[in-house]
Amino acid sequence: MIRQLIEKIQKTDAPICVGLDPMLSYIPETIVKNALEEYGETMQAAAEAVWQYNKAIIDHTWDLIPAVKPQVAMYEQFGLEGMRVYEKTVSYCQEKGLVVIGDVKRGDIGSTSAAYAAGHLGSVQIGSRRLSGFHADFITVNPYLGTDGVKPFVDVCSQEDKGIFVLVKTSNPSSGEFQDRLIDGRPLYEWVADKVVEWGEASMDGAYSNVGAVVGATYPEMSAVLRRQMPHTYFLVPGYGAQGGTAEDLKHCFNADGLGAIVNSSRGIIAAYKQEKYKTFGPEHFAEASRQAVLDMAADIRRVL
Repeated sequence: MIRQLIEKIQKTDAPICVGLDPMLSYIPETIVKNALEEYGETMQAAAEAVWQYNKAIIDHTWDLIPAVKPQVAMYEQFGLEGMRVYEKTVSYCQEKGLVVIGDVKRGDIGSTSAAYAAGHLGSVQIGSRRLSGFHADFITVNPYLGTDGVKPFVDVCSQEDKGIFVLVKTSNPSSGEFQDRLIDGRPLYEWVADKVVEWGEASMDGAYSNVGAVVGATYPEMSAVLRRQMPHTYFLVPGYGAQGGTAEDLKHCFNADGLGAIVNSSRGIIAAYKQEKYKTFGPEHFAEASRQAVLDMAADIRRVL
């Protein structure tokens, strides 16, 4: 699967992942109003507003990007209706030829991880049929429980040509409370990186592994160390834009060949129309603002690679 993602990155010349993380506060008032008029003040109305918003952004950006990353929590908050829209969004993006990274951050004991892996990446046996649930191409995985919690995901990666991105050094301000703690003289994130390399050896797909790493753009010195430590591991890089990461910070995440990382931007793209830079688009042209934000981000990244 990582080979497919790389091919799409090379085709678009844009190592960009659009984070489909909708909040009702991001969605233009007219879309929310129309949904409320049709479904009342219900979870279904909220889910419909999210769907219309997502679809417009996808329709205006799909030809510029290789991948999207829907954050499942933004859908779960609307219950079953929200999860229906999550699956609908995954399917629609895949129909457009996009790679879908489900940002689910799962990870538990072995049997539970196996169920998460089947539900979000793989399939389940029901009678004589094997059926897929949310069928993302990649998902994010929390490694806190160790190999027992990660191996079931790696097994599905190898069996069904899927991929995962394991949390290594995240972009949030408090990540250092645990991730930077020294263990036998090395920070915890370096120990996790060693395990990611080990896990990844079981699912290689060309020069890179289907087992990738989440490495935040907000800590460039650390990402430079991790890039050397994990030369065959693809990085999913959050933190660009709204969280403070710059294009200059990103360059440490890439290898000399210009590959090795895909950079996520969520509200910086999907809520671009709310930014001063794009305010001339207005709420009625929010999707056009998102398209321009993608073009600007791609140019910014190319500038430093």
